[in-house]
Amino acid sequence: MKEAESSLLDTSWSSLVKHAPLLRLNALDFSDLWDDEDLELDSTDEDSSQTSANQIAATPVPPPPPPLAPPLSVACESPRPSGCRTLRLHWSALLSLQSLPRVGRFGLQSIWAGLEPVQLDTNRLEYLFESKSSNSSALCSLMGARQQKQPCVSVLCVKRSNIITIALSSLPPVHLLPPAIYSMDNTVLDREDIQRLQMLVPTEEELNLIKEAKAQAPRSPLGPAEQCLLTLGSVPHLSARLQLWAFTLDHDTLEREIAEPLFHLKLAMEQLAANQTFRCILATVLAVGNFLNGCKAKGFELSYLGKLSQVRDTHGRQPLLHHVCVLLLQLYPQSSDLYTDITAVTKASKCDYTQVQLNLSQLESLCKACWDQLRLLEKDGKKKKCGGRKEEAGEEAALHQRLTQFLKDCEERLKVLRAVHPQSHQQIPLVPAVPGFAYHGERDECRGVGKTVQ
Repeated sequence: MKEAESSLLDTSWSSLVKHAPLLRLNALDFSDLWDDEDLELDSTDEDSSQTSANQIAATPVPPPPPPLAPPLSVACESPRPSGCRTLRLHWSALLSLQSLPRVGRFGLQSIWAGLEPVQLDTNRLEYLFESKSSNSSALCSLMGARQQKQPCVSVLCVKRSNIITIALSSLPPVHLLPPAIYSMDNTVLDREDIQRLQMLVPTEEELNLIKEAKAQAPRSPLGPAEQCLLTLGSVPHLSARLQLWAFTLDHDTLEREIAEPLFHLKLAMEQLAANQTFRCILATVLAVGNFLNGCKAKGFELSYLGKLSQVRDTHGRQPLLHHVCVLLLQLYPQSSDLYTDITAVTKASKCDYTQVQLNLSQLESLCKACWDQLRLLEKDGKKKKCGGRKEEAGEEAALHQRLTQFLKDCEERLKVLRAVHPQSHQQIPLVPAVPGFAYHGERDECRGVGKTVQ
């Protein structure tokens, strides 16, 4: 037994590795990591294992070899245009790519060597990742420019110029506006920016004045307001583009302002139709009314429920609502809490359904106007396709296709709203009167029923 153990201990580590079973640890299988190079290295090193072991014992351990590409301790400084100040990425960069020490299963080079170059919109990145120091330096340069009092071409009135200057303080740089408008880039311009631009759309008269003044003084720079209008004027059909863009951002909100009140109204009618307590209330009021009127009416208008507190008896001056609550406690003790059972009725009563009708008409008008604006942009896109660059024409076609699909979806959703609204609108005068069936003074006396009829 001891001889077997000694023979096992004398077995070299290389032979154990060479004849090891599959590299598997429970459910973790590493067996595919073996390759021919590892086996060849093991076979060549097996003969000299004893001598190398003696040499290692006699000589000190050498330091580990340096890495293939030592990381830098500072961030990589890429060339930038003058005046460009953006946030820096403080990473450890590789300045050069060295070849691998031997051929492996993944090839001759590292993964970095096979990456494809990427073209970036540097102007947009400069704006999105502009550093805070850039703002202060830009402000200092602007103040220095003002101190030098360089003459600028200014043809707009003071009021119009001030409006444009105030808007420019909240907008991205002027040179980023046309690309963002063409592509409807929400990351550069948000909904408030679009609203500001809609107030800055230049007129033909303003553009003619600016161009004439620029022609008379070609060496003088334009004022900020004049330069902004001239840049915006270079975008064809600017007003149509902004209106179409604004509609794509406002559609969900406009639709929700119509759909939610209609949905509350639908739930309200369903809750009232299925609620037994509400049926008990109607039956009690109908019976009392038939007795007092000496008739046999089959029903009454629901709006009268809100007037029960105005009718008082001639003996104790108690309102009719009080007597109805007492009768409900006596005749229907199993009645539930109506107020919590008809929450949708409460929500529907707070909605202005006249405004819902106006919102629906507005949404239909906006959708129709957007179709007209899209056709206008389509004509402009065909002109670019014939005489412009292929890249711009392709971007316009992709945007047109996306907007076309968006407006088609809007039309389908409008069909749903049109189908729902006329049918439910007939019941609108009746439902808001139901929450008026309330008499807060009787709540404590009538307990559950007092809350029931709130």
